Amino acid sequence: MRAELIGTPAPGPDPATGHEPDLAHHGDVEATPGLVDLAVNVRRAPMPDWLADPVVAALGDLAAYPDPAPARAAVAARHGRPPEEVLLTAGAAEGFVLIARALRGARRPVVVHPQFTEPEAALRAAGHSVERVLLDPADGFRLDPARVPADADLVMIGNPTNPTSVLHPAGALAALARPGRVLVVDEAFADTTRAPGVEGEPESLAARRDLPGLVVVRSLTKTWGLAGLRIGYLLGEAGLLARFAAAQPLWAVSTPALAAATACASPAAVAAEREIAATLAADRDHLVDRLSGLPGVRVAGQPASAFVLIHLSGADRVRERLRERGWAVRRGDTFPGLGPDWLRIAVRDPATSDAFTEVLAEILEA
Repeated sequence: MRAELIGTPAPGPDPATGHEPDLAHHGDVEATPGLVDLAVNVRRAPMPDWLADPVVAALGDLAAYPDPAPARAAVAARHGRPPEEVLLTAGAAEGFVLIARALRGARRPVVVHPQFTEPEAALRAAGHSVERVLLDPADGFRLDPARVPADADLVMIGNPTNPTSVLHPAGALAALARPGRVLVVDEAFADTTRAPGVEGEPESLAARRDLPGLVVVRSLTKTWGLAGLRIGYLLGEAGLLARFAAAQPLWAVSTPALAAATACASPAAVAAEREIAATLAADRDHLVDRLSGLPGVRVAGQPASAFVLIHLSGADRVRERLRERGWAVRRGDTFPGLGPDWLRIAVRDPATSDAFTEVLAEILEA
């Protein structure tokens, strides 16, 4: 059953669309066979040997139950935390479900939108009544911490945010943390970001242990193309993570996924991520430059991740024309706070972006 059909009712029609967004709609639905996939934000590249070899080797250990301890220790070491502050999950999506189930006593859950819809879907499926804070496109979808109600005891936000590609300042996010509140920051795309002069991931809170109630959600499926393996993790206070673990099924993360988590936490993997992020930044700049030259197309904010969000009058019709021409992009009207005039486009190599924008230009000129 789809998440939006169970649990509590929706908060009501979205102001941007006049109807309730379909929170269960994701980009993989758009990327049907035969289309060039610009709808899914998973990097498509050959798996490096240092990742493929341990994953394949793990297939020989499937008779034994998974042991998460080595992967947990490796992830903890990467982020400068003790192992008890790490909870491995079957992808970031499971993390949202565990949070929603473990915190059923939350009085005023708030989700900052537009963002990935699974956090709200998980909350509603667990019986929560969810309040939305909608960021303003006129302000580049930037976060104003004052917009979040002071008495919200559970707050969820993405950074960088899917689908806007906005990277909020770490200070603005830290301002949301306070005693008595659980602050969930979805950093599924944090490893795609970079900034000049910054050695690691700019604006990440993954290593912050001083903020009360902070939970950071991470995913390994995007950069390393592991969406089918399902591996992610939560970072936070040990006592809080223990509550989430109590809601998790036994052996939730498979042995091959644990092997991937260990490999992706190594210094060599982190260094490779930084190189990939640098290439991605150049490819993103190229795509933004091409899109910005098209009539009627406005790129939202300052994109910082593996995708860009554009506003285009009649984008819903343009999306169908693109499909007819062999291209899949992500519709925007299923994200609270957006509407039918928004599209999300994954960053690919310059040749693919050139081919896409040429087709888009032809459609706009027709």
